[in-house]
Amino acid sequence: MKKIIFSLLGLFSFTLAAQEINPEIISAAEEIEEQVIEWRRDFHQHPELSNRETETAKKIAAHLQSWGIETTTGIAKTGVVGILKGNNEGKTVALRADIDALPVTERNDLPFKSEVRTEFLGSETGVMHACGHDTHIAIMMGVAEVLSKHKDKINGTVKFIFQPAEEGPPPGEEGGASLMVKEGVLKNPDVDAIFGLHINSETPVGTIRYKPEGTMAAVERFVINVKGKQTHGSAPWSGTDPILISAKIIDGLQTIISRESKLVDAAAVISVGKITSGVRFNIIPETAEMIGTIRTLDPDMKKLILKRMNEMVPAIAKAYGGEAAVEIQNNTAITYNDPELTSKMLPTLQKVAGEENVVLAKATTGGEDFSFFQEEIPGFYYFLGGKPLDSNEPAPHHTPDFFIDESGMLLGVKTMSQLAIDYLNQ
Repeated sequence: MKKIIFSLLGLFSFTLAAQEINPEIISAAEEIEEQVIEWRRDFHQHPELSNRETETAKKIAAHLQSWGIETTTGIAKTGVVGILKGNNEGKTVALRADIDALPVTERNDLPFKSEVRTEFLGSETGVMHACGHDTHIAIMMGVAEVLSKHKDKINGTVKFIFQPAEEGPPPGEEGGASLMVKEGVLKNPDVDAIFGLHINSETPVGTIRYKPEGTMAAVERFVINVKGKQTHGSAPWSGTDPILISAKIIDGLQTIISRESKLVDAAAVISVGKITSGVRFNIIPETAEMIGTIRTLDPDMKKLILKRMNEMVPAIAKAYGGEAAVEIQNNTAITYNDPELTSKMLPTLQKVAGEENVVLAKATTGGEDFSFFQEEIPGFYYFLGGKPLDSNEPAPHHTPDFFIDESGMLLGVKTMSQLAIDYLNQ
């Protein structure tokens, strides 16, 4: 009976600790809000693509070192890791921010608009933080500063992980969270849990969205190569049209989703994003290539879709006199929020943001390579409101008009700082 009472008292004590917000932490976050916004604007104006974030990494490392944080660079090519030891012994918690930009040409009219241009996969393009990673870097730099000022409140160690290539490394290269894990980022010291956030242009400022268990989809990239027989465009009967076969394959793939996947259990998507074929209007080409993505939130549904794609693609091509092969590459796993960790840390979010502002959300078919960390240790990933205050129809992520309201970043600094302290004070 005494053991049961002590156990209940321990649980009650943790609940109180998790809900007890430290005013000094909140005040420290508010004091550096303007600086966090300045950092964000600098990163936004000088974006760098995946595995090429060299100047971004230098700025991050310099900031961490200025606060006496043990700093290591060059992890997973351009990643930066900082280790902050509290005044007391305890567990180790990791906080992660992604740092890469996208090959998108910005259309926003901002004084800190990106004017960077580069070549990406053979095409000239602009470079833009069109997914909010610039805000993630600035928020985490703010958290590092806040916690460095209050090491006396840290019972254990905080590991800051600034991760490159979340959007995926260039073809032929390794990168991202999977490479960081491979290179031992969760070791020395061993990390007990990890937290991450993503700002969202469609979530109101001041609001946090979360979901236990599967919250973002597993992502596969696929390439389908179709082979036909080249001929004159005026005589299609003398050849085999790979473009027609490609159209039939695309149509067939959609039936896997609409007729074979049990969508009442979980969402799933197959999308073809690129088709390449032909050189001239009056020539039926010999080959065609399709590139696309598969998104799943259920492991069994994922197995079914991959199996049916491998069966269907060559069969459709054969039916029209051609050949086709499909290659499927795993990009990310399911972003899975550990239920116990989520439950324990939810009171912290509610206390910092206000209980009414912490919303249970549905899963999304977007993908996140934060999932590779969660495959190794318990993790919790949530969404931070950044919807422009004067917009009813904010631009989606990964678009030239993507825009984030900077007033939403302060809540990110507050919540990540408090999550780290509360977790270590369990």
